[in-house]
Amino acid sequence: MSDEEIAPTLPPESIRSRPDPFLVVCRCFNVVTAAAALLCVAVNVFSAVRSFKGGFDEIQVFDGIFRCYAVVIALFVAVAETEWAFIFRFSKVLEYWVGRGMLQIFVAVMTRAFPDFSGNRRDLALLQEIASYILIACGAIYIVSGVLCIGFLKRARMHQEVTREQAAKDLQELEQRREELQALLIEERA
Repeated sequence: MSDEEIAPTLPPESIRSRPDPFLVVCRCFNVVTAAAALLCVAVNVFSAVRSFKGGFDEIQVFDGIFRCYAVVIALFVAVAETEWAFIFRFSKVLEYWVGRGMLQIFVAVMTRAFPDFSGNRRDLALLQEIASYILIACGAIYIVSGVLCIGFLKRARMHQEVTREQAAKDLQELEQRREELQALLIEERA
């Protein structure tokens, strides 16, 4: 029995797997939703600063405070789109797509509330509309997808991808160990 007959080695290309297209689409949607939430953050920051600069009119002060809350919640929505495990431990409802979609729609409505159509800042009102409608659309997609159990499918595929990656890593380690043992066996024969 020669050394080549001991065991054939697998090429490294066969160990690597292609990414799951479904998970790639989900990650792209996460990026779009996070970008929309960050746009809501920016719009609400500008609106809050403008409200507090407007003097001490009671309505403007309340609008500024309202915008500050919208900034904090929109930041939370953007961070939730990273799917950081800490966030899901902190708020379990965001792990489910229906809950996440409802929060996104809430932030969009907060962003859209109290628009300035007086003509002073029409560009800011337009940005508020764009940000809120994009986030409403993302939230609606999340709710419909959650009702259709797409979130469950995504979590199952993510688990499968992690398992596959771990198996490939274990296989590489076994291949390295096998090569080391073959080298030792060749040294002992020599």
